[in-house]
Amino acid sequence: MAHVVFYEKPGCGGNNRQKQALSDSGHVVEARSLLSHPWTADELRGFFGARPVAEWFNRAHPKVKSGEVDPTAFTAEQALALMLAEPLFIRRPLLQVDDRRETGWDEEMVRAWIGLGGNGVGEGCPKGEAHAPCPTPP
Repeated sequence: MAHVVFYEKPGCGGNNRQKQALSDSGHVVEARSLLSHPWTADELRGFFGARPVAEWFNRAHPKVKSGEVDPTAFTAEQALALMLAEPLFIRRPLLQVDDRRETGWDEEMVRAWIGLGGNGVGEGCPKGEAHAPCPTPP
């Protein structure tokens, strides 16, 4: 099975379910904080591949949900600058196995890439969209 570097928001219930699904599928998960990693624009850009810039964003970020920040209005350079300044804008998890990097939890992609058993756990928050955001860890 695979050694998965899993960049997460520590304490995120959705990320916890995703890590468990990977572990239950026989993978070794190395969890790292998305918030404290010393990102560079080039390193972060490597996770997004050919995805449109709007798909790089955490859709559950309060400023995205409220419409204050419109992910479709950003160039790649602007999006990276915002994400480096405020990593909570980064769509998570970020996944790395060997040299391949991906963003977001697309179960079909993960299943085809490294294998994934069990029932789907989804990308969103297990508490639903209506609840207040989880606190950012110190």
